[in-house]
Amino acid sequence: MCQISVYVEKDGVEKLLLEDVTNLSIETTGVKVSTLFEGAKEVADVVIGSIDFMAGKVLLKKTA
Repeated sequence: MCQISVYVEKDGVEKLLLEDVTNLSIETTGVKVSTLFEGAKEVADVVIGSIDFMAGKVLLKKTA
């Protein structure tokens, strides 16, 4: 099973949001991420900036 780490970038600074993410979905207000053992967490006002499969990293960028 492949899990990924999700980071949020704001003003050029990356901050770890959640590790071992198993599901990521695009919502009308942002992005929802979840792990196997934790509930879903919705992050508002972000877009996917990049996905690095080799590093296991998703970078979300703040839009507001």
